[in-house]
Amino acid sequence: MTHHDTRFEDIETKISFQEHLLENLNEALTSQQRQLDDLKRQMTKMTQMLESPQNQQISNPDEEAPPPHY
Repeated sequence: MTHHDTRFEDIETKISFQEHLLENLNEALTSQQRQLDDLKRQMTKMTQMLESPQNQQISNPDEEAPPPHY
């Protein structure tokens, strides 16, 4: 085996490792993006629930009748 053959094998090995690493990083990034999208949807839903008219029933404390023991 010549010096050039050894160098080519080393380069091919490094490229193969980098391709594998890049695929793993891409999968991790894709998974995190899906999680982020899910969290954004949940946050939007919670925000809409909090802003809905059903949750606007909190009245001004000055307008509330005193509790019965007063």
